[in-house]
Amino acid sequence: MSEFYKCAICGKIVKVIAEGRGQLVCCDQPMGMISHFKSVNEVLDFAIEKEEEARLFYLEWAKKLENKALSEQFVLFAGEENKHKEKLQRVRSGSTFKPAAKQVTDLKIVDYLVDITPTPDMDYQEALIVAMRREKASFKLYNDLAAMAEDEGLRETFLALAQEEAKHKLRLETEYEKEIYTEN
Repeated sequence: MSEFYKCAICGKIVKVIAEGRGQLVCCDQPMGMISHFKSVNEVLDFAIEKEEEARLFYLEWAKKLENKALSEQFVLFAGEENKHKEKLQRVRSGSTFKPAAKQVTDLKIVDYLVDITPTPDMDYQEALIVAMRREKASFKLYNDLAAMAEDEGLRETFLALAQEEAKHKLRLETEYEKEIYTEN
């Protein structure tokens, strides 16, 4: 079973992929383990929390961005994250959510780009990179949660949400390819 740790200060989540020695530290503080979920509802609550954090991130940066078009795009990203949160809340209430029959193409563009720290004056290219990285991280998180899920319905829900995040990433990568690669 995978272990996840979360920074109490910045909210960063780390998945342990190989055992090591010592303690994980972020923001000069020990990280707390969060992977031992005691119930399906705890897993869903965790996923709902992650979607809310993503929504708030995009809304916060929408206010900070100097470029009005980028700001509007980040508000749209926040709306997408809110839709995921609502889907998870419906699942928590007993609904089901099935994965798409077909896997989403991964252009892997973001895999070859430098990491960007968001700034109020970031340009369109930087904003797309930030958004692509966030969607990629969410995709990985949902796949990890699916692997941990013992309940088949919950596993399918997480796989479906992973595909939703992959669709968002593909849309962003397509936009990046169209707007950024074609400029050069």
